[in-house]
Amino acid sequence: MSARTPPVVRRARIGRWRVATVRLAAAIGSALVAGTVHAADGAARIDALVQAQCAFCHGLDGENATPAFPRLAAQNADYVASQLAAFRSGARRNAVMQGVAAQLDPKDFAAIGAWFAARPAQAHPGADPGLAFAGKALWNGGNVPAGVPACMTCHGADGHGGPLVPRLAGQHPEYVVRQLKQFGTRSKTPDNASMHLIAQRLTDAEMKAVAAFVAGLR
Repeated sequence: MSARTPPVVRRARIGRWRVATVRLAAAIGSALVAGTVHAADGAARIDALVQAQCAFCHGLDGENATPAFPRLAAQNADYVASQLAAFRSGARRNAVMQGVAAQLDPKDFAAIGAWFAARPAQAHPGADPGLAFAGKALWNGGNVPAGVPACMTCHGADGHGGPLVPRLAGQHPEYVVRQLKQFGTRSKTPDNASMHLIAQRLTDAEMKAVAAFVAGLR
């Protein structure tokens, strides 16, 4: 704005600039609020979806009380999403879960995984300390003569797993044993060569021992 511009014109231009600035700030604020509300709506929708489709078997917060179904509280988000996709495609076989996954929108798999990952895990002390102690040895050192590697190699010392490896800490021991047996007979998934081989080399006693150990992890 030139110094020669009449004062009246300068004041008018400044006034218009202030009005435009206020309007821009208001628009930005509205957009931010709308984004927050949209995100909140999305979170509420996923919460309702989980409660409607998952809570009956897996518990309101992923901490179900029956060993017929796995605890999913604090489970790795990517792992949950990948398993839902596997159930939907039939790569992982379970009549109930295949039916549930078929009703879900694949676009929601990641959000469902994140929902369970955000639930806090609870402590579940093992009922048989002696059995858990034997399982700890297998978890940390494996069974070299039988060709069984240490479980912690893939699942971590704390049993928290990773994006492609399930968290086992705090899991129902009966559920862990059942999954190991299914791996041994290839009735769980057809394409996990490592777990098929390991499960086939484990004795029933070893399965129960390692399952008792991970049940007490958190």
